[in-house]
Amino acid sequence: MRHEAILAVEAVGNFGLQAAASAVVGVAVFVFSWWVLTVLRTEDIQQGAEWRYDISRINELRRLSVPYRLLQPLIGLLAKLNRLILRDALPEIQRHVHAAGLPRFWLPEEYLGWLEVISMAISLVYVYFFVSWFGVAGLLPAAAAFLLTVFALRMRLASQAALRLRIIKRRMPFLLDLLTLLMEAGSTFLNALAQAVEEFRGHPVAEEFGRVLGDMQLGKTRHEAFTAMRDRLNDDEITSILGAILQGEELGTPLAQIFRTQADVLRLKRTQRAETVAGEAGVNMLLPAVLVMVATVLVILGPFLPNILSFGLTM
Repeated sequence: MRHEAILAVEAVGNFGLQAAASAVVGVAVFVFSWWVLTVLRTEDIQQGAEWRYDISRINELRRLSVPYRLLQPLIGLLAKLNRLILRDALPEIQRHVHAAGLPRFWLPEEYLGWLEVISMAISLVYVYFFVSWFGVAGLLPAAAAFLLTVFALRMRLASQAALRLRIIKRRMPFLLDLLTLLMEAGSTFLNALAQAVEEFRGHPVAEEFGRVLGDMQLGKTRHEAFTAMRDRLNDDEITSILGAILQGEELGTPLAQIFRTQADVLRLKRTQRAETVAGEAGVNMLLPAVLVMVATVLVILGPFLPNILSFGLTM
């Protein structure tokens, strides 16, 4: 009877623990769902007596990015820490954010905070495995894995920016040619640019020149719009192209002539880059070719080596 009573008490205790765990999970799911719905239903931040750009920027970013809308307090806290600790790295991150085609409303410290939030979510897996393998000491490799994840995401952003810049430079000569043809046919620069952007719709080069067109329609001069594009992309080849356009405009050179010249320059640089890559291909293939030759020799002579070695030993 005593043993049965102990089993009954244990069963009641297990049932109570399961019920408590289920209740905690249910409350957590309810709170999380309520929080998500509340955040999504929250209206935009209202402007005060004086209009502020940062409020409009945050509102636009909240509309474009649901994760930012959900995690804005955490991202804001991490952004403050990034401004204090990683101030020197922020300009480079800002350049990569713009070059990668991400929304211009992201501040570099905020986007870095978003990468850190992603790394925190992934780090839960690191903590689970490392702690289960090494105990409390596993927190140290988990922290190292967190830093490596942030670095990997940061390098992914840089690679996205570099890839998009290559795509822009690959298509830019064709857009400049189209601008030249339209302007030589009698179209104004704004109309030619609008038509070229429409023709290349969906391509990164159209997005960048579309921003130039938008800046000019908002009241900026051509010099200011192209300067903003140059600063936004901050690539050597694109900077030289846009610098030549700005210099030609200051000197009064017709834009159609400048566009034609710069399109030819871009094609020449692309040809030179292809020749350089082709010239380096022979050097890069040298080591694989040597390894293939060694492997071929081993495959041919391999079956004869045992006989040669045994003959040498018998001698």
